[in-house]
Amino acid sequence: MKNLKFLGFAAFVIMAAACSQTKEGTDAEVSEAKEVTEVSTSESFGVNKEESKITWIGSKPTGKHNGIIPIASGDIAIEDNQVVGGTIVINVAEIDNQDLKEDPDSHGKLVGHLKSEDFFDTQNYPTAEFVITSVELYSKEDSVKVKEEFDTQYKPASAKEHMVASPTHKVTGNLTMRGKTLSISFPAHVQVQDNKVIAKAKFNIDRSLWGLQYNNEADVVDKAKDKFIYNTVNVGFDIVANN
Repeated sequence: MKNLKFLGFAAFVIMAAACSQTKEGTDAEVSEAKEVTEVSTSESFGVNKEESKITWIGSKPTGKHNGIIPIASGDIAIEDNQVVGGTIVINVAEIDNQDLKEDPDSHGKLVGHLKSEDFFDTQNYPTAEFVITSVELYSKEDSVKVKEEFDTQYKPASAKEHMVASPTHKVTGNLTMRGKTLSISFPAHVQVQDNKVIAKAKFNIDRSLWGLQYNNEADVVDKAKDKFIYNTVNVGFDIVANN
């Protein structure tokens, strides 16, 4: 029997000062991070770094950018063929952009800016850590909440438009990024079979809740000038773990 340390009842994004209720302006359930506990598990599956990744889509009124963040390491705890916990370390220092690959100068400038203090500050915070706290069967009561966005051609996809098809579970966990530990719940499609865990999730987060404040749309009085970046970011988890 193995003991896997993980955070009790938490989730993926919100400010450190957040309360334990749903936060207005986000698409996912959010709450304070909880204290760390330990769970006993019969099996620990290692996350396959080559087959796993985090995806992102950032939007502004004049266009969108998308990319990936690789996984540094991770383990998923299994008990009775069910996911009961786990930790995923995200290599934010290797964040990459996909849509500007054909324009090396623009690609380099964007990636460099994302790594700077304006966004992820990877020099001081090269990794992020997501810790699963609970995995429950998905129900209609777990439907995502949709945030109203300022209407432009390139506004972010809503949570309902972006979410994974046919969710099977509601995943709750804590994310530590830029020195903040925050919490969120989101729908996911999770399978455990043939000594493998396959988990996919797609949800929206508010980047400003982690302190990524550059061109925060809340600071823009006249949005018609298009001088802002949407706070909503479309996020995807694509995780494969093997026994």
